[in-house]
Amino acid sequence: MPAVPSPSFTLQAVDYTDPRAAALRAAMDEEMGARYADGPGLSAAGVAALTVDPATIRHTVLAVDADGTPIGHAALRDLRGEWEVKRVVVAAAARGRGVGRAVMAELERLARAGGATRMILQTGDRQPEAEALYVAVGWTPIPAYAPYADALPMSRCYARHLG
Repeated sequence: MPAVPSPSFTLQAVDYTDPRAAALRAAMDEEMGARYADGPGLSAAGVAALTVDPATIRHTVLAVDADGTPIGHAALRDLRGEWEVKRVVVAAAARGRGVGRAVMAELERLARAGGATRMILQTGDRQPEAEALYVAVGWTPIPAYAPYADALPMSRCYARHLG
């Protein structure tokens, strides 16, 4: 993927195991842990549902600030033949700059180029910023799907039809 310029950041294709991508996912895990801390906790099925096998990743996009700091991340994985968006995160200091929109647009471009007609994603009921982003860029709510439907009752799922 060619670098996609923005006035203040660039999108790059990276391996899912890239240390910068892993650091953003770790920061996301910490933030989500705090958001859901007073809940019932994750069951073994919930942990399994949220675990991403790197072998299923089709693309990983990293947003990098002008100074080289990683500020956004998302991945596309193959979930039983579906194109599923995983691990969308924008660093707290970079929110409000259009990073999330740019990353989502790049994922859509990659999915279309790969022949996808639909993309899906799962988020949680304590992530209103994420839900607002998804709706703003054209995603619509759908029923929770496996593996989240039974394992994560706080799931909110969305789809984006690509034509």
